[in-house]
Amino acid sequence: MPHGHSRLGGAGGRSTPSSPLSSPRSRHGRSRSFGGGRWPKKSLVERLVLAIVSAVFRRRGVLLFAPVLYITGMVLYMGSFGFDVGLRRNADGPAPPGSVYRSPQVFEKLWPLMETASNSSFNALTMAWSPTLHQSWKPCGSMTISQIGSKQLPESNGFLIIEANGGLNQQRLSICDVVAVAGLLNATLVIPIFHLNSVWQDSSNFSDIFDEDFFIDSLKNNVKIVRELPEDMLQRFDYNISSIVNLRVKAWSSPNHYLEKVLPRMKELGAVRIAPFSNRLANAVPSPVQGLRCLANFEALRFAEPIRVLAERMVQRMIRRSSEGGGRYVSVHLRFEKDMVAFSCCEYDGGEEEKREMDVAREKGWRGKFRRKGRVIKPGANRMDGKCPLTPLEVGMMLRGMGFDNTTSVYVAAGKIYKEEKFMAPLKLMFPHLQTKDTLATPEELAPFKGFSSRLAALDYSVCLHSEVFVTTQGGNFPHFLIGHRRYLFGGHAKTIRPDKRKLALLFDNPKIRFHWIQLPFSF
Repeated sequence: MPHGHSRLGGAGGRSTPSSPLSSPRSRHGRSRSFGGGRWPKKSLVERLVLAIVSAVFRRRGVLLFAPVLYITGMVLYMGSFGFDVGLRRNADGPAPPGSVYRSPQVFEKLWPLMETASNSSFNALTMAWSPTLHQSWKPCGSMTISQIGSKQLPESNGFLIIEANGGLNQQRLSICDVVAVAGLLNATLVIPIFHLNSVWQDSSNFSDIFDEDFFIDSLKNNVKIVRELPEDMLQRFDYNISSIVNLRVKAWSSPNHYLEKVLPRMKELGAVRIAPFSNRLANAVPSPVQGLRCLANFEALRFAEPIRVLAERMVQRMIRRSSEGGGRYVSVHLRFEKDMVAFSCCEYDGGEEEKREMDVAREKGWRGKFRRKGRVIKPGANRMDGKCPLTPLEVGMMLRGMGFDNTTSVYVAAGKIYKEEKFMAPLKLMFPHLQTKDTLATPEELAPFKGFSSRLAALDYSVCLHSEVFVTTQGGNFPHFLIGHRRYLFGGHAKTIRPDKRKLALLFDNPKIRFHWIQLPFSF
C-alpha cells in the first residue's frame, strides 16, 4: 500500500513499472579497456598486490588481516591503474560509450526528421490509460479514515516538539512521521517548527504552507495537536523551548525504540524535543502506525488557502491550454538547477567556463566537501552510471521517442534552470505547448510567493498532481510523494515515467541512432 514516506513513495498494491534492465556496461568491470575490449596488461606492482591478497584469502589463519591488505591493495591498484574514465580516454583513445554528453549532436541530426513527423496521427498521451493495465489496488486508507479513532482520546503522556528541516517535501516527510510517532506514544503534538535550511533559504512556517486548522481538525480523533505549549508548561521551561531536553533519535528508529526510550522520558519531563527530526521513523511499521502516516499525508496535509486558490487556477488554465489533448497534459519534474548540476559532478557542453562555475558552486554550497584529500570527481563514470541530471533537451528527446508528439501539452515543474535560455530552447522547440508556473500565473499572482521556495514548490506539486502522466528525472522527495499521492487520489490509476538513465546515456551517445527510434511509442 502507498506510503507517505519518501523512500517508499508510491509502493503498494500496484507498483509503477520497474526500470528496464541495467545497461550492459554495468555488468562489466570499470577497469575494462573500453577501447579494444581486452584487459590491459598489469604492472609488476599490480600482479604482486593481487597475488598477496589472493594468498591471504586462501589461508584462514590470517583471514582477519584480509580487509586491511585488500584495501591497501586496491588503493595501490587504483592509483597505478586509474579508474576514471576521463583519464582512460586520454590513454586509450575513444571515450567509453555513454560517458560524454553528446545529446546536442544527436538532436541536431534528428530534429529535421522530428519536424517532418510533427502532428502525427498517433500520440502516446491517448494510450496513457490502457484498460488492460487496470489491476486491483488497495489504498493505505480511505476518506473515512479520519472518522476512525476515539472520540475521546486518552489522557496525553506529554508534549512532543520537533523541528522539520529541508525543503517542502522533506518537511512533509517529517510531519507524516511525527504524526505516527505522536499517535504511537499517545502524545500531544505541538505544530512542527520549520528549520531555516541553508540551501532552500525559506523562512516560511507551518501555517504559511499548510492549512493549520484543517490539519488539527482532520487528526482530532487520532492525535491531539496544539499550536503551542500551554502557559504552565512554558513557565516550567522558562519560556525557552531550547531548555526542553532534546532527545537524539537515530535515523530509521523502530516504534519499539520510541516506546522504550522516548516515552519514559516524556512521562518524566512532561515534554520532549527531537531536533532535527528527519527520517527518524523506520520504513516498516505496524499497520496502525502506517495508517496514521497515510492519514497525515493524503488527508490532513492540504496547502494553505493562498497556495490552494492559485494552484486551482493554474490547473484549470493548464487544462484549457491542453485542448488538443482533450484537456490532458504531461508534467515533468525537471532537476537541472545550478546546485543540482554542481552536486552531480557531471560535465555537459560548457567547457572550461562550465567547470569553473561548477567548482565555485560546489565550494559555495558544500564548503570543502569536494576538495577533500582522495576525492576524485569522475564525470564520465557518473554519466555511465545514470547519475547525471537529464537536461531539458534529453527529456524532450525521450518524450518524443516515447510517442508524445508536438501537440502534447507539457508542464515543467522546476526551480531556476541552469543557463535556462540555452538549455530550455530545444525543449520548447519539441513541445511548443510548454507551460511553467511563470506562464500559467501572472507576475502579480506570483508576487506573494517570490522568495519562498517551498511555497513555489507547492504550486508545482499541485499542477503535477492532476496531470495525465508524470515524468520524474532525478528522484528525491518531490516525485516520491507525488507518485503515491497521485495513486491515492486516482484510485491507483496514475501513470509515472521513470527513465533508466544508464540506457539513455548510451542512446544519446549513439552517432548511428536512427529516426525509427523516435517514432516508437512507449509501453506504459
